Amino acid sequence: MILIGGALVVFALLQLVPYGRDHANPAVVSEPKWNSPKTRQMAKEYCFQCHSNETTWPWYSNIAPASWLIYKDVEEGRSKFNFSDWAAHPTELSELIDNIQSGEMPPVQYTLFHPNSVLTDAQKQELINGMKATVK
Repeated sequence: MILIGGALVVFALLQLVPYGRDHANPAVVSEPKWNSPKTRQMAKEYCFQCHSNETTWPWYSNIAPASWLIYKDVEEGRSKFNFSDWAAHPTELSELIDNIQSGEMPPVQYTLFHPNSVLTDAQKQELINGMKATVK
């Protein structure tokens, strides 16, 4: 009983750490010139959650330690490349393709909670082809 009480106290104290609570989405500044609405839709479905200023913050993103992990992933994703601020941070096409082909994106920690975000080989190829046509 003491162990459970101690765990609850620690969990409650974790909620006081302010990191991971800033869920403000900056304005969309510029997007790539999409080759098609389908490519944008696929990027939105599979990439925008961490690589845009259009993040949808789930309820559990307010509860530590999940809030820390989600916030870190979004900040890191936006800093690598951001579909909402494309002119400021365009990315190398080869890097995008490598990350999609290797299955690095979407990352495992995301797909664990969002199993529908795992791309099939056909979806990967369609997204890659669309990104090639968009970034060319």
